[in-house]
Amino acid sequence: MNEPHRSGLAAGSRDLPDAGRRNLLKLTGAGVVAFGAGLLFNIPNAKAQNMSDEWDKTFPRSEKVDHEKVSFTNRYGITLSGDLYLPKDRTDAMPALAVGGPFGAVKEQSSGLYAQTMAERGFVTLAFDPSYTGESGGEPRNIASPDINTEDVMAAVDLLGLHGSVDRERIGLIGICGWGGMALSAVAVDKRVKAIAVSTMYDMTRVMSNGYDDSMTPEQRALALEQISRQRREDAANGAPAWQPPYNELKGGEAQFLVDYHDYYMTPRRT
Repeated sequence: MNEPHRSGLAAGSRDLPDAGRRNLLKLTGAGVVAFGAGLLFNIPNAKAQNMSDEWDKTFPRSEKVDHEKVSFTNRYGITLSGDLYLPKDRTDAMPALAVGGPFGAVKEQSSGLYAQTMAERGFVTLAFDPSYTGESGGEPRNIASPDINTEDVMAAVDLLGLHGSVDRERIGLIGICGWGGMALSAVAVDKRVKAIAVSTMYDMTRVMSNGYDDSMTPEQRALALEQISRQRREDAANGAPAWQPPYNELKGGEAQFLVDYHDYYMTPRRT
């Protein structure tokens, strides 16, 4: 839990004034897309895990739903791992949903709970681990790529469209937290998707530019970008990214979103 995280923002942050450092951390909280999920969620490096048929979720198993492990490959050649949930009282040509997120999470957590709940309501659903995460393949581990993760969503739609119980003209998406953006990016170009719902707390693009609550000034943003660039030069010379101290540990006085992050990701219920 206390192991520091890899980031291109590690060295140099100590040189900022306190207010500037806090704002930089706000920026980097939204910038995990570029620098790796482990930055925010404290996920240790690990290779793709072996798929297990045992019930390994953070939520109880529903007696109304059948569950099976599946694997499928995206167009980048990465094998993805998923959990398919099907209503026990099912027919042919049912509506289906692919469910992804939150950012940096795995299918045994929130996405699986959403998927199982929607299966109870009559959908064939798929919760999946994105590339580089959980039981899915890809190296290095615990990073994110908007391009590849958008393709992950479209590959999930591929799988659902080929399933015998699914009406391929009634496939939708649910994107949770940071994966709301991935789902929206996918549906913008993939017209096989007929409906989308996202549960997302903020506009990540805006936060990347302006910080939480538009708190980042242009000067602070320029300083952060300069710092990132200098750190990348040092990382190249050292042959590996530097470490940034964790910032989702509560010391008092944090913004509410950091308290909420800690309440989920830094407590036993996340696992």
